[in-house]
Formats: sequence, structure tokens, C-alpha cells
Amino acid sequence: MKFKTIILPLMIVVFLCSGCQPAEKETAQEIIPVKVSKVVLQQLDETIDYVGNIQAQDEAVVYPKVSGKIIRKIKEDGSLVKKGEVICYIDRDETGLKFEEAPVESPLSGVVGRFYSSIGENVTTQSSVALVVNMDKVKIELSITEKYLPRIVLGQEALIKVDAWPNDDFIGKVTKISPVLDLTTRSAPIEITLDNPNYRLQSGMFAKVSLILSQRKDTPVVLKEAIVGKEPDTYVYIVVNNKAILKKVFLGLRQGPYYSVADGLKPDDAVVIIGQQRLYDGAQVVTEEEK
Repeated sequence: MKFKTIILPLMIVVFLCSGCQPAEKETAQEIIPVKVSKVVLQQLDETIDYVGNIQAQDEAVVYPKVSGKIIRKIKEDGSLVKKGEVICYIDRDETGLKFEEAPVESPLSGVVGRFYSSIGENVTTQSSVALVVNMDKVKIELSITEKYLPRIVLGQEALIKVDAWPNDDFIGKVTKISPVLDLTTRSAPIEITLDNPNYRLQSGMFAKVSLILSQRKDTPVVLKEAIVGKEPDTYVYIVVNNKAILKKVFLGLRQGPYYSVADGLKPDDAVVIIGQQRLYDGAQVVTEEEK
């Protein structure tokens, strides 16, 4: 009986101690791989985009002063010509007149863009013989909707790109703005003019035009891939000491893949651009910086 009295308390103590074992250590926090891009200062432009056709600023169709047969060409397509210079001669077919070559002269200085008539062809004073264009400057005509018209002014810059020169940007300026809107389209024509010193821009080329409405210089920018949420509730994750921190940002202009950040970020902040789907505020991360 005495033995049982001693054993029973010991069993109780052993049982209670078995339930007092220390808990297993918590699972180590997951480290999430992400790719980051540094916040940089750039200039962003607010633009509206249009398409149009390049035209010579000055061009003229050449008509002969007399009827007859073209007997000789002095100029060919692409030839430079001065105002008043002869481009071809006509054998007049007026009865009773002594044979004499009648000159056809260019009405302006420029380039013979195209001959419409061939040697031996009969022409009249109503026949188009050739087209002469002045390519020192070219123009693009656009129709601007009334929404944007108050923001278009003379001298405003426009960025022009053409397929023939895909790696080059051409800068033009607004030189004409119509004061009258088309009642059907509620738009007004404007004209953009640009210098063409090497004649690289040719009449008839297709042009993509970006009219610059405003500019933000030295503004912090982030890639659009970094943005989480929708305006006005937009956020990004930045990485500080290998930890993800969720920050609310206020976005400004967008140009291409970039947004300007009006508030919330500073230069050199490391912003997550890939991997943020798994992140939460305070998550441990390992980073790879965008090259």
C-alpha cells in the first residue's frame, strides 16, 4: 500500500512534465525572389498622337503656255530646278507659224517631282506637264478635336516619326491653326511645318505625329509593371534592407512604359517590378536588379 502511494504521485509528475515540452520553433519566414528597378529622374511629355501625310510646303503643277508636241526634255524626275528655268520644249502646232521651240518654265524653285507627259506627246494649255515641289520645308496637315484645341498654340513642338527612318525623330512646329471648326467632325485643321535640309522626308510619306501638350522635367518615374491597384488607390513595393515595404503613390503623366510619380518615391528607391504578386508588407525578399 505504501509502495502504491509513492508510485502514483511519480506517474502524475511524469505525465504532467510530458505535456510541458517546449513547442517546436516556428517555420522560418519565406524569402521571396523579386526583380527591382531603381527610381530615376526623367523628362516625361504629355502628348496627343495623330497620323498624317507629308507634303511639300510649296508645290505647283506646270502647264504649257501653248499647244503642241513635247520634243525635248531639259529636266528629269528628281532634277533641281530654279524658278523660270526651262524644263522642256514644245513644238507649237499653230498654223502659219514658223517652227520655233516653245519653252515650258518652272513657276518655282525646287525639285521636279514628276513628269506627267512624255516626249512626242501632244499637250494643250490645259495639260499637266510636270509637278515641281519645294522640299526645303515640308508640312503635315491634321484635324484637331475641339477638346484639345485650347492647348494648341503657334510654335508648339511636334515629334514626327516615319517608317523610312525608324530610328530618327524629326521635330516640327505648329505654323497654322484654323479659327473655324468643321461642324461635322467638331475639329479644326492645323498645319505643322519642319525643315528638310537633306530631303530625307519626301512628299507622300506616312507620318506619326505626337503633339507635345506639356512637359515634366526631372520627375521620378517608375515602370508601369510596378504599379499595384487602380487610381486613385495605387501602390508600389520598395525594398529596404531585403524587406518589402508597401507604399502608396500618386501618379502623374504616362509616356510609353513609364509613369511619373507626383508623390511617394524618391530617386534610387528600389521598386519591385516582377514578383509583387506574392508580396505583403514586411515580406523578406532577395532581389535582382534590372540591367
